[in-house]
Amino acid sequence: MPEPADRRYGPATLPRSRGPVSAAVLDALRRPPHDLPAGLGADLDPADPITDEDLQLTLFLCYELHYRGWRGVDEAWEWQPTLLALRAEAERPFAAALRRLVGAPPVPAAGVAAGLAELVAADDGPPLAATLQRHADLTQFREFVTHRSVYHLREADPHSWALPRLGGPAKAALVEIQTDEYGNGRLDRMHAELFRRTLERLGLDTGYGAHLDAAPAVTLATNNLMSLFGLHRRWRGALLGHLAAFEMTSSLPNRRYGNGLRRLGLDEEATRFYDEHVEADAVHEQIAAHDLCGGLVRVEPALAPDVLFGAAAGLAVDRLFAAHLLGCWAAGRSSLRPPAPPALPPKVSLVASPEVAPPALV
Repeated sequence: MPEPADRRYGPATLPRSRGPVSAAVLDALRRPPHDLPAGLGADLDPADPITDEDLQLTLFLCYELHYRGWRGVDEAWEWQPTLLALRAEAERPFAAALRRLVGAPPVPAAGVAAGLAELVAADDGPPLAATLQRHADLTQFREFVTHRSVYHLREADPHSWALPRLGGPAKAALVEIQTDEYGNGRLDRMHAELFRRTLERLGLDTGYGAHLDAAPAVTLATNNLMSLFGLHRRWRGALLGHLAAFEMTSSLPNRRYGNGLRRLGLDEEATRFYDEHVEADAVHEQIAAHDLCGGLVRVEPALAPDVLFGAAAGLAVDRLFAAHLLGCWAAGRSSLRPPAPPALPPKVSLVASPEVAPPALV
C-alpha cells in the first residue's frame, strides 16, 4: 500500500534529542510558541562544532522550520524571536569552524571559474565513491543511502533560496539548473522522487526525514551548511559556490554509485537516480562555474571570495563525511547512530483489584 502523502513529502516527525540544548528546543517545539530561557545557547561552543551532535541537531531543528516544518509543531515557531536568536548563537561557532577548516581561498587572476576548477582539482577526499563501486556490501550501501536521504528527499531546495536574491545572468543560470533538478515540472522526473525509488529498492523507509535519528552530526552538517548559506542573503555567493562545487564533483561519483548498485544485483529502477546525474551534472558543472558563479561575480565582483569559500567549505565537509563512513566501515562498525532503546513495557499489576471480580474459571 502506498505511503500517505504527508509521510512522503513532510512535515517530518521530530527526532530524538542529542544533548541539553536540542532537548530544550524539542521540548519547546512541542508546545505553543513562547520565549526560550535566556542563556540557553551559552554552552553551544564545542571544540568541534561540525561533529557536535547537540549543536548540529539544534541547527537542523531550527532550519527545518523554514522548509517543511515539523509534524505537530505550530508554524508560528518559524519566526519566534528567541528561537531565531538561539539559531544565531549556534551558527556562530559553526561558521567559525568552517572558516578555520578552509581559510579564505584566493581568487586567481583568471577569475572565479578558474578558482573553482583549482579547488576541485586539488580535492583529495577519501575514496568513498570508489569504495561503494568496488567493495561495499549491501549493508554499507544501504547506510550510505540512509545518510544521503536527509538531503536527497528535498534535493535542490536549499539552493533555491538564492533565486529571489539574484538577478540577471546568475538567476537565469540557476533557473536552468534547478529546472532539471525538479524534473522540468514532472513529478516522476524530480530527483527527489528518483531517489525515493532507490530507497524503495533497498528496502528503506521513504518518508521525508525518516532517517534523521540515524544521521550523525557530520551528516547533518552537510545539510546545515547549505541552509546556513541559503537562509542568509549575505551568503548568497557562498551558496552558489557550494552548488558549483557540488555539480563539478558529481558526475563521476554518481557513475560509480550506479555501478556499485549494479554490482550488488540492483535493477535499473534502483540506479536511475545515479544514472540521471551522470549526464545532467556533466552539463550543470559548466553552467554552474561559468554562467552561475561567473555571472554573479560579473555583476557583484566583491562576492568572488565568498563563492570560493562556499565551494571550499562544501568540499571540506564532504571530506569529513566520507572519512566518517570509511573509518567506521574499516573498524567493522556502522556509520549510523544506534536506534533508540526499546520502550519499557508498562508495569502490570499481578494482584487483582478489589473492585473487579476475577474471571470465573471454566
